[in-house]
Amino acid sequence: MKKSNIPIIKHIPDFLDYCEVEKGLSPISTKNYHNFLKVFVEWLKVNDLSHIRPHELTDKHIWDYRLYLSHKKDYKGLYLKKTSQSYYLRSLRALLNYFTDKDIDAISSEKVKLPKLTEKDKKIKFLNFNQIEKLLAIPNIADCAGLRDRTILEVLFSTGIRVSELTSLNARQFNLKEMSKLNELELSIAGKGGSVRVIYFSGRCLKWLTKYLEARKDMCTPLFINYKPSKDPTDEHRLTPRSIEVMVRKYTTMAGLPVEATPHTLRHSYATDLLSQGADLRSVQELLGHKDIGTTQIYTHVTNPRLKEVYNKFHSGGK
Repeated sequence: MKKSNIPIIKHIPDFLDYCEVEKGLSPISTKNYHNFLKVFVEWLKVNDLSHIRPHELTDKHIWDYRLYLSHKKDYKGLYLKKTSQSYYLRSLRALLNYFTDKDIDAISSEKVKLPKLTEKDKKIKFLNFNQIEKLLAIPNIADCAGLRDRTILEVLFSTGIRVSELTSLNARQFNLKEMSKLNELELSIAGKGGSVRVIYFSGRCLKWLTKYLEARKDMCTPLFINYKPSKDPTDEHRLTPRSIEVMVRKYTTMAGLPVEATPHTLRHSYATDLLSQGADLRSVQELLGHKDIGTTQIYTHVTNPRLKEVYNKFHSGGK
């Protein structure tokens, strides 16, 4: 059977292989594409379009899918934000680009228009340092799970690491004897898109990592583990990104903070803290692992006030 006669749904496994092998995307990025495309598949099935082939997908179908996303609710019962809708539409764009690359007749990816984001949509949530300190004090470090949670929060704020990168860390990457002698630690990690960058652990963060690892009496591979008993001998007890998101939200609520924080909120807080202390945008771009400086420019809520201060202090007309 010609590839052009195969339904879109059946092309998706090949597309995911293409992402990892030919495009060089990390397994995490490929999995994200898979998850986002599940919603597109869901929409196809709901509309009795499971059989539709690439060349049969039209502008009208894409418009209807956009409407479907605009009315879709998340797990909290809230309508998907425009930023979230964009992720689903970008994954469809990537699938259509795959068809183009493989000479499979299909509508152009340019026909998939993304929602226009307002300044409100682009506004990021972050915690200031006092709020971070309040959050860090919430876990009960008297038990193993609480000690682990405190350490996770310290690592998220100290490194600006993505939650998927955090859950990929393994205990063997940290040498307890060496850590006890250090005031900071550098670690190379494979980030989004497989790009390698260096992250930095502060002295305070290392102290909590040391306490946590010293309390561990298991031989599990992951750095951060769940303590749920399992009958599966292959279960490595690795925490999932979702479980960490739930944990961060729980402690945010317990701390009575005005922001419903997620692990990504702590990443934003990390970047905001660096910029407010005088770091330049280019350096923060590298520390976050952003390929495009435009992505880092979402932190203009910090840089704009600082630019005004610089102008008032140094411009001759204001003296």
